[in-house]
Amino acid sequence: MRFLLGLPTDDVAKREEFGSAEAVVEMARAAEALGYEGIYVTDHPAPRKSYIDAGGHHALEPSVVLAVAAGATSRLRLMTNLYVLAYRNPFLAAKAIASLDSLSGGRVILGTGAGYLEPEFRALGADFARRNQALDDALDLIKRVFSGEPVDAVGPGFEACETVALPLPVQRPHPPIWIGGNSRRALRRAVEKADGWIPMPAPRGLAKHVRSAPLESVADLAAALCYAREHAERVGRSAPLALMFAPMLPGYAEPGFDADAYVAASAGLAELGVGYAGVSFAYPGRSAIASRARFLELAEGFARDVVERCRAL
Repeated sequence: MRFLLGLPTDDVAKREEFGSAEAVVEMARAAEALGYEGIYVTDHPAPRKSYIDAGGHHALEPSVVLAVAAGATSRLRLMTNLYVLAYRNPFLAAKAIASLDSLSGGRVILGTGAGYLEPEFRALGADFARRNQALDDALDLIKRVFSGEPVDAVGPGFEACETVALPLPVQRPHPPIWIGGNSRRALRRAVEKADGWIPMPAPRGLAKHVRSAPLESVADLAAALCYAREHAERVGRSAPLALMFAPMLPGYAEPGFDADAYVAASAGLAELGVGYAGVSFAYPGRSAIASRARFLELAEGFARDVVERCRAL
């Protein structure tokens, strides 16, 4: 089991603590030194005030944050979790991801999903009702762009004729693409178009809010993986999916955290085929981490109590 550490760059009110280049560099270097597989950041270009007031969060532009981290590290994987392709012109998205992969020497993981905030889609001029189709189309198109061959394509608001976009990503044929979301459609998308799947623990209330399917237990995860295997057989996919999912237990900074239980749960997930887990010490938007020093203290403790013990899983 390998762990990717979420950076609290959503806490934009604490810019000096979490949102400066100095902060990103220090957190990224610490993650690499402590043995984390990678880091990840989230994506919200234009959220509505009511979403923020209700506990939602801002985000720095993912490719910019991860480029700063790339320049300060040499091994750390750089993950978008999640980068909403449907918000963006696919050629611009492909350029951002290819540039980041080139600058980092091939360390990007493109985590992407359909998105769920309708007002944010409207603010960005994107079609919320068409978001799933837009994501599927974007995945197909960026792979063509990443081939280096001239691309002809027509879509909402764009028309490309013999378009070539360099540099190409270092990772060939493209950086790993991991699909977020719990729905059957998200699972089919992961099987048919991607390299990995990122389900998320989601009680029914949260699932409704983020417009996904509930996932409330390891049994739910196992059932979803069974469906994924069946669909892979139907479409002729033989390559395994990379899986990223964390134990559904109290987090490291929460009351009731039990390192032994967490390691045991990680071992159980590994038996299901889960190879990666994301770890965040505060839910985005909660501003629960007081300072960068506290974040680094938590990152070191979790690495000692969990990461090192899970390396063999």
